[in-house]
Amino acid sequence: MRPTALISVVLATTFTATALADGRVEPSWASIDARPTPAWFEDAKFGIFIHWGVYSVPAFAPTRDPDIYARYAEWYWKRSTDPEMGGYAAFKAFHDRVYGEATKYPDFAPQFKAEMYEPAAWADVFERAGAKYVVLTSKHHDGFCLWPSPESWNWNAVDAGPHRDVAGDLVEAVRAEGLKMGFYYSLYEWKNPLYLSDVDQYVETHMLPQMKDLVTRYEPDVLWTDGEWDHPAERWRATEFLAWLFNESPVGATVAVNDRWGKETRGKHGGYYTTEYGLVHADEAAEVIPHPWEECRGIGYSFGYNRAETLADYSTPEALITLLVDTVARGGNLLLDIGPTADGRIPVIMEERLVQMGEWLEVNGEAIYGTRRWREHAEGDAIRYTAKDDVVYATVLGWPGRDVTLTTPRSSGATTVRLLGSDEKVHFERPGGGLRITMPDSAPRGARAWTFALAGVK
Repeated sequence: MRPTALISVVLATTFTATALADGRVEPSWASIDARPTPAWFEDAKFGIFIHWGVYSVPAFAPTRDPDIYARYAEWYWKRSTDPEMGGYAAFKAFHDRVYGEATKYPDFAPQFKAEMYEPAAWADVFERAGAKYVVLTSKHHDGFCLWPSPESWNWNAVDAGPHRDVAGDLVEAVRAEGLKMGFYYSLYEWKNPLYLSDVDQYVETHMLPQMKDLVTRYEPDVLWTDGEWDHPAERWRATEFLAWLFNESPVGATVAVNDRWGKETRGKHGGYYTTEYGLVHADEAAEVIPHPWEECRGIGYSFGYNRAETLADYSTPEALITLLVDTVARGGNLLLDIGPTADGRIPVIMEERLVQMGEWLEVNGEAIYGTRRWREHAEGDAIRYTAKDDVVYATVLGWPGRDVTLTTPRSSGATTVRLLGSDEKVHFERPGGGLRITMPDSAPRGARAWTFALAGVK
């Protein structure tokens, strides 16, 4: 990952003391922004994103389109039918060749059967990956719901396709593994006739009741909204809903929310800020975002499963570990996406990558979970810093050779150094107040990244 890959709008981030004295939140951005992101979220650091739905049936996007968003298979319906969208020619050519012009996107719903779906097995993989929370696409932009939404009759997973509450089943399985559970929810729907004809009625009679049902039914730990860019937050009645969420819902004290509540809100309002492949809807660069934030991306290029992707399109375990370490060093969380198949399997390469990350975290998780950004997040291309209590963690990305030289931490006579995963004493010197560490003989060559815990440094 490039050190400058994270791009966001850097804005004022000090919370104003505008929450009411009794802890209630007013339906205003000043009050909502004053509510801190729950500590559990900042401690968790690593979550699993899941894009799964009707789009998992065609499961296609062009993998070399210069527009990265055209590589998203979950946009199949929109990009195969709208000539103004990037990737249209490739999507339409594939659709007409494989399924025929007469086949419409809703025709895929009966084929989204999830016959191999085992939520307990999914949750086991997530736990072994070292993830602390899970975010499932309850409804993407196609409007198909993964729970029995009364507002989406015959366009949900109980009325069609799997004929089961796939969202509810996953909630139960994930929480049984001790992980937090949340939902992605798209505010807008591409083809909903009410949305296309009367946005205000859509918000009043469809979107708001649907979101409230999702929250009261499953009590999520995260509410991750998206599809906000068509209208300002006022049109979506975002502050009204968030005041309800924080004051009246059963999860008001614990739920974490993101910043996608209107076309003007990313990097400005809501809860934690979000980046996506290092990008938001602005082009200003930031080495560090001085606010709780989260990077989301796929293991491949697409979020939804894309059958066109090959091994070359998937990140290596080294790249994913580097991404996690770099993100956490900058003060963020990583929400890493998987795209299950239409029959309900996690693709084996995705499962392997998750387990490989879990193996690394089993040894080095002390330097990830519960940490915060240190005074310097990096030293050169290969060293990243995090901190917790009185310990600074220096993670070395890639085998450094026999010696590791750290110039950023200032050592003292009380400095101690240990290598996570090793019981062997670590030898070091203090040239010019820094640290030159000798790698222990027991340091495994295949670990992908190595972490030193430094006590007694400034």
